[in-house]
Amino acid sequence: MSTDVTLRRQLLRRKPLSSFPADPEAGGLRRTMGTFQLTMIGIGATVGTGIFFALNAAVPKAGPAVIVSFVIGAVTAALTALCYAELASSVPVAGSSYSYAYATLGELAAVVVGACLLLEYAVSGATIAVGWGQYLNDLTEHLFGFHLPAAISAPPGHGGYVNLPGAVLVLLCCLLLIRGTRESALINTVMVLFKLGILLLFVVVGATGFDSGNLHPFAPMGMAGVGAAASTVFYSYIGLDAVSTAGEEVRDPRRTLPRAIILALLTITTIYVLVALVGVGAQPWTAFEGQEAGLSAILEKVTGSTWPGLLFSVGAVISIVSVILVVLYGQSRILYSMSRDGILPPVFHRVDPRSGTPMRSTLLVGAFVALLAAVVPLDDLVDLTSMGTLVAFAVASAGVIILRRREPDLERGFKVPGYPVVPLLSVAFCAYLVYQLPLNTYLLFGGWLALALGLYLLYGRRHARLAATPHEKGK
Repeated sequence: MSTDVTLRRQLLRRKPLSSFPADPEAGGLRRTMGTFQLTMIGIGATVGTGIFFALNAAVPKAGPAVIVSFVIGAVTAALTALCYAELASSVPVAGSSYSYAYATLGELAAVVVGACLLLEYAVSGATIAVGWGQYLNDLTEHLFGFHLPAAISAPPGHGGYVNLPGAVLVLLCCLLLIRGTRESALINTVMVLFKLGILLLFVVVGATGFDSGNLHPFAPMGMAGVGAAASTVFYSYIGLDAVSTAGEEVRDPRRTLPRAIILALLTITTIYVLVALVGVGAQPWTAFEGQEAGLSAILEKVTGSTWPGLLFSVGAVISIVSVILVVLYGQSRILYSMSRDGILPPVFHRVDPRSGTPMRSTLLVGAFVALLAAVVPLDDLVDLTSMGTLVAFAVASAGVIILRRREPDLERGFKVPGYPVVPLLSVAFCAYLVYQLPLNTYLLFGGWLALALGLYLLYGRRHARLAATPHEKGK
């Protein structure tokens, strides 16, 4: 058999559904979460990234029409969420769209999707940790009248050298995660409820300063600006993917996963649109560019008092922790799945018997994300998160169609309504948002994929568990 034929079979071999673990607890992961806790994980990973930070980056691109940008993102996420719900109810395992791609498109596609997921989680976690420092500085100024020195608190490339608060935050979340999934989920739930309360406070108080004149001109940059802003903020919908990474740690996953995905999306979309509408109505769109702790500043302008901004900064400092917590959780579970399949070294899927968590993997993930947050300028990497998310979402949507054709009798706890139109629309919307991303994002993304594929060719294709099975042919 020629080398080309062998390599092609290796790249296209699919992981049979029968080989996914029926009882993950035998390998160490424990089913401890229900629908409510899982929904909170989805909201916790999402609400915070798109509102606390991305609004200030997106409004200068689209103006008041950023509201439409969030709606476009929400529609894309809704279409994808329905596809995720079906796949999660059919293949209820850890690994999210990586596992779905392995079962439907083959090993090469799974490696690409895995690389996308690792990129989006790591970069989004580092970005959020850096932005968290802005609200921490706002809080210290309110309470004590001083800022932390810019050298250790400002983002690298923006007056800072080492972003110490961001790195410390990541490491603290990492230590919490290795204590156990049940404890982490409980703390996340408390922080998410607090976060939602703070954002509702912003909507109620900010609405008192709403001025319709601030909505004119509505789309100063035209539809090109709306599309560019939609691509920028789309990484904030990563929480939907985070839900499906918990497939082996929830009770009754075929019902729990679809419910949590849909409930999280409805909550997220409502919050995003309301906060965006109030935000652009409360101050001119030109004021958003370069504005630190933007939502807190808006509240102070509207009320003429410092207490709403102080309260909001306290809420942001506390609740953004939940985003970091879930981002680290999701990335460690994706690494767990890839390592269990032999694509990555075994260190990433070893589970600590006491905590029931992949402790070493979590520590390595935390150290890497903390390093990114501390020393790497992240301006150009934010769009990379959107690119990774969109590619992973598009592959998952295509996987629904493929799995329906290959496994028509597979048990599905949820089926996409309007099949096959909805999955096709999801792919189309994802492609539209990818098209709106700048050229340097494509170049950086290509470099990342080249690195991932190089590692796969050197290690993964020979150590993959399927390499020693008759399924290598993809049958």
